[in-house]
Order: sequence, then C-alpha cells, then structure tokens
Amino acid sequence: MTLNQLIIRNVKKNFKHYYVYIFALVFSVGLYFSFVTLQYDPALNETKGSLKGAAAFKSGSVLLIIIVSVFLLYANTLFIKRRGKEIGLFQLIGMTKGTIFRILSVENLILYVSSLVMGVFLGFSMSRLLMLILFNVTGVEDVATLRFSQEALFQTVIVFSAIYLLILVMNYIFIRKQSILSLFRVTSTTQQRVQKMTAFQAVIGVLGIVFIVFGYYLSSKLFSSMFFGNYLFIVMITILGSVIVGTYLFYKGSVSFIFNLIRKRKGGYLNVNDVLSLSSIMFRMKSNSFLLTVITTLSALAIGLLSLSYISYYSAEKGSEKNIPHHFAIPNTEHAKQFTDALEQDGISYTETSIDLLESKVNLAGVLSIPAGDNDLQSSFDLENTSMIVISDEVVPQLDVAETDVIFVNQHEFTKKLLNFQDNGEIVFSGGKASHALKFKGSKDFSVIPTRLTGAFPVAVVDQKVFQQMMADKDPSIKPEFTEYIGVMIEEGREIERADSIFKETEVNIWAAHESRFEESMKQKQLMGLTMFIVGFLGLAFLITSGCILYFKQMDESEDEKSNYTVLRKIGFTQADLLKGIQRKQLFNFGIPLVVGLCHSYFAVKSGWFFFGTELLTPMIIVMLIYTALYSIFGVLSVLNYKRVIKEAL
Repeated sequence: MTLNQLIIRNVKKNFKHYYVYIFALVFSVGLYFSFVTLQYDPALNETKGSLKGAAAFKSGSVLLIIIVSVFLLYANTLFIKRRGKEIGLFQLIGMTKGTIFRILSVENLILYVSSLVMGVFLGFSMSRLLMLILFNVTGVEDVATLRFSQEALFQTVIVFSAIYLLILVMNYIFIRKQSILSLFRVTSTTQQRVQKMTAFQAVIGVLGIVFIVFGYYLSSKLFSSMFFGNYLFIVMITILGSVIVGTYLFYKGSVSFIFNLIRKRKGGYLNVNDVLSLSSIMFRMKSNSFLLTVITTLSALAIGLLSLSYISYYSAEKGSEKNIPHHFAIPNTEHAKQFTDALEQDGISYTETSIDLLESKVNLAGVLSIPAGDNDLQSSFDLENTSMIVISDEVVPQLDVAETDVIFVNQHEFTKKLLNFQDNGEIVFSGGKASHALKFKGSKDFSVIPTRLTGAFPVAVVDQKVFQQMMADKDPSIKPEFTEYIGVMIEEGREIERADSIFKETEVNIWAAHESRFEESMKQKQLMGLTMFIVGFLGLAFLITSGCILYFKQMDESEDEKSNYTVLRKIGFTQADLLKGIQRKQLFNFGIPLVVGLCHSYFAVKSGWFFFGTELLTPMIIVMLIYTALYSIFGVLSVLNYKRVIKEAL
C-alpha cells in the first residue's frame, strides 16, 4: 500500500470522527469570509444612511480570527491525541516520525482545502442575507447586492493558511516529543478520575458556591451609592475575580460535592441511570474544570454583550421618548417660531408646549446623603449648595402640587442608583433675598423636559404660586444657559419624518440642545443595530466553536466508555436503558455550563443595564432563549453519537 492510498483510507476511516470538525471548519470559514465581505462592501460607507461600519468590522474580524484560531487549535489537539495509538502503530511497523508527520499534514491539507472551498461558497451565499439583516437592523435603505470580494477571499486564505501552519507546528511538536509507549497511553491519561470525595474537595466545593454568590451580591450593588466613586474600580475587579475563581472551584469541587450528597441520600443504591450520569459527571468534570471555566466565562460575556446591545436597540424609541419628551425640543422662542412657521407652510398640524425654566440653588441635605469615604462624589456634589431646574406644576398636567410641597420628575435610571433620595424630608431653595423650604413628596417616573437640558439630574415641580414667587426672587448671580423650553408635538404620526426633514432644512438643529426625537432614535438604532449585528455574529461564532468543543469531549468520553457499555449490554441492559442515563448525562454536561453562564450574564447585565436602555427583561430573555436553543443542538448531537457507540458496543 502506498502512502497516498494510506492517507485516503485514513481520511475515509476517520470521517465519522471528523464530520462535526469539518462542519465547524466550513462554518468558521463561511462566517469569516462573509464577515470580511461585508467589511469590504462599499455599501457600508456609501449608503444613504452614511453608515460608517468598516472600522467596526475590522475590529470584529480580529476577534473572529482569535475565536476561530483557538477553536481549531484545540480541536486539533483533541484529535491528534485520539490518534495516539494509530501513530504508535505506524512507528512500530517502521515508519519514521517525519513520514508520519507528512501523512498527517497531507490529511489536514485535504480537510482544509475542501473545507476552505466549501466555506467560501457558503460565505458568498450568506453575504447577501447578512447584508439584508444588517440594513434591516440599522434602518438603512439600500439595495443588498450579491458581490464576490477578491479582497475578502485573499484575506480568508491568508488567515486560514496561517492557522494551518500553526496546526502543523503543533502536530510536529506532539509527534516529536512522544515515545511509542506514551502514544499508546495518551488517551488513557487525558481524563483524571477522582475515586473518592475528600474533605479538601468538599471545602473547595463550598468555597466555589460562596465565591459566586459573593460576586453576584457585589454586582447587584455595583452602581449604587454604596460603592460608587473611589471603590467602583476595586469592586469591579473583585466581582470579576470572585466569579471566575468561584466558577473554577465550582467545576473543580462543587459539582462533585453536590452529586456526592445525592449519592449518599440514595444509600449507595444506584441504578444504571445514576451510574451513567451522576457518577460519570463526578469523575470527569474535575479534569475539565479549566476548559469549562473558560467556556462558561466567555459564554456569559457573549450573552451579556449581546443582551446589552439588544437592550439598547430594543429601547431606542422608548429611550428617545424619555430623553426627549416631545417630537422636537427647542429651548429658544425665536428658533421655535422659525420651525413652526415652516410646519404651517407645509400644512403639518402640531401642538406646542412652552415651559419657563428656573435654575435655583438648593439644599438637598434633608433628603439625600452621600456615603462616608466617597471622596469623588463628595467633592463634585455639594448637598447644601447645588443647583437644579425648577418648573411650575401648571405645565405638568399629571401633577397638582400643594404650595408646601415639591415633587421631582425627569429622574434618570442612573441617578436613581447613584442618588437614593428619601421618601420625605425638607428641601430648601435659595433665592436672591429669601429661601423657600418645601416638603419633598417623592419622584415621578416620567419626563417633562429633555435630558440634555437637565444633565440627567431631577427637575423640581412646585406649585404655580410658589414658582412665581421664586421667579420674582431669583438669584441674579445665576446665569443659566436656557430659560425657556418649547416642545413641539406632530399630531399625525405619518408626518413626523417629513417634519424632521423640515427641522434639518430650517437648520434649527445646528443650535445647542435643539433636538429631534426621530433623528435621535434613528441614530441610536443605527449605532446599536451595527453593534448588535457584530456582537451577534461573534457570539454565534463562539457558540458554534464552544458547542463543538464540548461535543468533541463527549465523543472522546464515549469512545473511552465503550467497554463499559459492552459489559452493561452483556448483563442484560437494553440500548433504551443505557440511553436514558446518557440523556441525563448530556443534560448535565451541556446544561450545567449553560445555566452557570446564563446566571453570570444575568447578574452582569442587571448591574448596569440602565446605561444602555429602558427595558431589561424582554430583550435579555429573547437573547437567552435563542442562545439556549442553539446550544441544545450540540447536546442532541452528542446523544446521537452515544447512541451509535452503544449500538456498536455489542
């Protein structure tokens, strides 16, 4: 038999092991080629929406290279170890290590070239669909054309050729370092088995859970007044370290500790399902603790980033509505008249709201306190002598404030976390000659004037009579930038876009704090739509690669446990009996990292989601459900692989 015939036979024989690897390689090439094709597509810079996406795609392509490279190198490591006995046999029959290296190199070259061709074709087919999705999420109106990019092809070939060379180097080092004896033992040493639960491992298990819970608690308090300022960075590092270390200890000892408690409750009477699921997880998860920690952490990162970007995209309209309570915000009477005159000439119906703004010195010490030791906040925020905007309740139909009271509106989510106002207390407003002491009656969750005018600080609403008194006695030393605000609402929703065009044509928008809600919403959608698209793309790549890695590990374990299935089948257990235990095992193998990753991402997103939008649960649940559904596919594939192994065991 010639070397060429041997290579062809090896490729055919190992195809049942390589098919998922080939799929992942083809999919990786397809993802990368389509991604780079979008990067070089002129539509990204020449669309009507002026979407400048090339720079963002370059950054994304670098991260995609890292994800794909790590996956392919790790997958190659698993497969080369699985073929240790085969390589040892080649040496026993007289082949030199150089000859064996050439055989493996040609086999990998066949896989790579064929996968590269199929991947480029797949990526080219996907590129128009991806462009349509990108245009849809960013609101860009343009025609998505199917365009083959030679630059993208060249870059894809260069990247995957470099990865192929790295794989050759890894294979060469592996073959060079291994002796014949070690090659026959390499598969038996890939998994460490822990036969007995020790006290030390029990302590590690408890510590893992404690570290994770401690990190979750700190994250829930991260942007509160408790830790804001001097301690913020330290707390963030503590959370990151606590959760990562806790996750590692969780896989190192907590899982075995919990399952050992379950076994003890059964009094040692384990059925075949318990043996194939609980026992296997206990013995094998410890040796995979580092890998599972990396997968869990990166999964949480991918889910978290995608959730935050989707929260921003999902909340674009609501966020714009809260930040700009009217369709058009114009803090100048002359500019407002210029705009409304243009609307009337175009026959667009509108309503106008005019609000007088008073900026007053205020003492908030009676309703607000700053934590001791928070020097940054104390130095930048004087409780007894700060300033805030005051308006009359006459312009706020939702409120009727008594002469002795004051109510806050326009409170941003961030200030709610940072500044915890008491439910009641006294607030003192200082005028030029007199002061006004009013009872604080809480905050209302709606906006009256734009956030840009308030600086995200609350606005005080007082009785009309009190407001007139404060206006008559305002402090002459305070010279506010804006003393009035005019909000314009378009009566017909279908005319808003036309009104926005008029707003730009009259050049009212060039002045400071003159805003269009429609324009801000579109900008937010474009920015966060592009971010969501890139993060989703990278998240999908990581999902595919991490799912494949877990599948490869399970495929590896199934071959190791094949002799156990043979024994179980010989003593009378059916294929259906064994599959029930295997299904439970895969539920744990894939479910535990998934659940832990989802929990990590939930607490990470919950700690600072208010910076990104106005809605938390709906966007995050949608992202988590999609991620879970796609991740579960690899669990199903793993069960099918075990079914094949069990069938062949007898």
